Amino acid sequence: MTQTAPPSLEGLTEEEVRLEKMNQLRASGINPFAYTYDPTHIISKVNATHEALEDGGHSGETVKIAGRIVAKRGHGKATFGNILDQSGEIQYYAKVDSLGEEAFDRLLHLDVGDIIGIEGEPFRSRRGQLTIKIQSYTLLTKALHPLPEKFHGLQDKETRYRQRYVDLIANPEVRETFKARSKVIHSIREFLHDKDFMDVETPVLQTIYGGASARPFSTHHNELDQNLFLRISLELPLKRLLVGGFERVYEIGRVFRNEGVSYKHNPEYTLLELYQAYADYTDVMALTETLLSKLVQDVKGSHELEYQGQTLNFQPPFQRITMVDALKKYAGVDVADGEDALRARAIELGLDVPEKAHRGELINLLYDKTVESNLIQPTFVMDYPWETSPLAKRKRDNPDFVERFELIINGMEIANAFSELNDPIDQHDRFLDQQKAKDAGYEDAHEMDEDFVTALKYGMPPAGGLGIGIDRVVMLLTDSPSIRDVILFPHMRSVNEAS
Repeated sequence: MTQTAPPSLEGLTEEEVRLEKMNQLRASGINPFAYTYDPTHIISKVNATHEALEDGGHSGETVKIAGRIVAKRGHGKATFGNILDQSGEIQYYAKVDSLGEEAFDRLLHLDVGDIIGIEGEPFRSRRGQLTIKIQSYTLLTKALHPLPEKFHGLQDKETRYRQRYVDLIANPEVRETFKARSKVIHSIREFLHDKDFMDVETPVLQTIYGGASARPFSTHHNELDQNLFLRISLELPLKRLLVGGFERVYEIGRVFRNEGVSYKHNPEYTLLELYQAYADYTDVMALTETLLSKLVQDVKGSHELEYQGQTLNFQPPFQRITMVDALKKYAGVDVADGEDALRARAIELGLDVPEKAHRGELINLLYDKTVESNLIQPTFVMDYPWETSPLAKRKRDNPDFVERFELIINGMEIANAFSELNDPIDQHDRFLDQQKAKDAGYEDAHEMDEDFVTALKYGMPPAGGLGIGIDRVVMLLTDSPSIRDVILFPHMRSVNEAS
């Protein structure tokens, strides 16, 4: 069937032009939204297989590929273009005497953004460009919305985050970032599998939120008439599994915290938590070093990486400093001087100090203000005040502190770990202390979880636990300045608010 000439498109918007082209295709008996296609190759494989072709050389092979048209160039009875798939980009070439007038005319009327399947022979053009000479093609999807003008190198951050699908088309480095993210998570799973950890899944909807000091998102189950929370942590369900007899468990999953947004905070993010029976925080510290140094070695080929102009060294052992020594060094205050000294120093530094702030809260305020930003190389900050860590065991030689560490890299918390509290009486008392703090206005205090205390009464083995922020690890490994750069669909303000 010969395609009828399209009516005048003058005065139409580009989207209206594309709609008219779609209608013309349908009128010609061509479905502009195909059901399937069976490529024989991805573009990167074509490029790699025929890399050695000399200028002007032909492969003699026929391949089928599929992808999006990202460029078009017409030359009378010949046309060139570029097609992009997940793996890469390649040039195509077609001549009217090879395709026939009807098919060639339809090819000329395709638009940048359309998705096609092509079958043809790879060859090297005289200018040295690997190209596929089209023998036949199939329109797979008619794109009705044009890509942004000069979409290659699209830089507007708001557009990139809100329309990640366009960002992925426009910016090859963005595609590489998310490929790297996938590889990082795969490598973590392989590492933990090799160390006999079992991958498990625990509930996202919880009747009592716990495992961290954070504000939750709330929701409601209509059938059960039950108020629920999106989890803020993976900790308590995983530790219940230790009670049940599993000795090494982990989960990589989304958690949700109803808090601020910044370059290192998103309301939902991906967390790795693992728990190892018969271990303490020193064992977990060694595991953390080994895991992160291996990830850097696998991705970068060495123990060093460049992040935002800083050279970071992941060669174990990482630096270590106690919370007490860090506050002496960077805040100029000694925890042993007491609560009044801590409060005075916080006020002196211009911090917003709650009237009823307890010792642990004052230590946290000073730490957040003065310590983290000074820790560039991977550093374990150890031994936290017991008041801020209600799920960790007290230090064996100093019950005012708990066996806990945070791993700080380039001023960001990357990991948090404890020697896990498994004394049900102590745990119950700590929950009561948290409840008192909550009643006094400390919103981030932990909730009482009677069922968790009951689980501990059945006996949980001594254990070490670890949480790692996957998004921040990917930030480091891809040299990304913002967490939004490593989350496919980050949370954004509404368009009205943003304007």
